[in-house]
Amino acid sequence: MLKNKIANPLVRTLLEWFIAAVLAILFFLVMRNFVFRVAHVTGSSMQPTLAEGNIVILNRAGWLLFGPRHGDIVAFPYRLDPSENFIKRIIGLEGDVIDLRDGAFYVNDVRLEDDFAHERIVQRGDENFPFVVPPGTLFVLGDNRNGSKDSRFTAVGAVPVTDVVGRVVLRVWPMPSFGRV
Repeated sequence: MLKNKIANPLVRTLLEWFIAAVLAILFFLVMRNFVFRVAHVTGSSMQPTLAEGNIVILNRAGWLLFGPRHGDIVAFPYRLDPSENFIKRIIGLEGDVIDLRDGAFYVNDVRLEDDFAHERIVQRGDENFPFVVPPGTLFVLGDNRNGSKDSRFTAVGAVPVTDVVGRVVLRVWPMPSFGRV
């Protein structure tokens, strides 16, 4: 198409490169804003699953298509400082009853049994239990149950589903830990 309309080969080549660059930038922007996003893990609240310094990929498209599920690890902006993203695990969906008793969490009267959280919960937070997860929100916890600022604290509270940036799907750094989360 361009060959027939532009006689100068240099102009034609430059125009083809320009179009390719614009298409690459548009592809990158669509992927970044609607499909994937990169996040850096700070702090120890998600240990042992994620550690300080890990770099993870968030799936935005899958989150928008399939919505939240128990056990998903998600990123969302911290209510008191929206420039800071928190990464936590969903343990409660709207309507679920979350309780903290005898040093353990219960979801709808079933004790939450996680492979990574075996210690007794001593950090109760300032939220009242039992807690019914309000419509359109999620109850989230860090995997390091006694070292996490999460939905047990009113500063975080129940997270609006619309605030979730995406689901953590892949750890890309450090390389020895590369893989699905």
